[in-house]
Amino acid sequence: MSEEKAAPQNAVVIKKYANRRLYNTSTSTYVTLDDLSAMVKSGTDFLVYDAKTGEDITRSVLTQIIFEEENKGTNLLPINFLRQLIRFYGDSMQAFVPGFLEFSLENLGKDQDKFRARMMEAWGGDAFKAMQDQAQRNMAMFSDAMMAFNPFASAMGSAVPGAPAPGKPASPSRDDLQSMKEQLAAMQQKLDTLSKP
Repeated sequence: MSEEKAAPQNAVVIKKYANRRLYNTSTSTYVTLDDLSAMVKSGTDFLVYDAKTGEDITRSVLTQIIFEEENKGTNLLPINFLRQLIRFYGDSMQAFVPGFLEFSLENLGKDQDKFRARMMEAWGGDAFKAMQDQAQRNMAMFSDAMMAFNPFASAMGSAVPGAPAPGKPASPSRDDLQSMKEQLAAMQQKLDTLSKP
């Protein structure tokens, strides 16, 4: 029995030809690795077979998709993780790694929806923009605080990012301090909300 016949009925069959082109048998069109990546992201299962030998090459094609994504600058896999993964090849733990990784990623996927919901609840509609804005405000406050302790700040003037203009006081007013305290308290409350199970 060929491997193609052993494919699940709901999986799309992709054939890879000697010229390295990928052919989607369900749509009768040639596809690219980007198309296959989109299929994975949309939840469409597929199997890739070598058109000549019938060998299942799905694993190598999926690995190639990951390689392409990493080359685009979307670095999802840290270098230390990749090194550790390579170390497991040929190791006595090799048999346990696939199951562990699959289990971990399934749980991450389940928790991803919960995390997104908590982020939306704590930060509003555009959670990441709100965090970015807050980070920028924090950096501006940090720069201002550093300027207060820098004896050369007045001589350098606006050459230092966030430095007060010459002649202006470097210390924040009571209103600024109160505002910063309120912002920190609000951030702490949001972090507490995110960390609740």
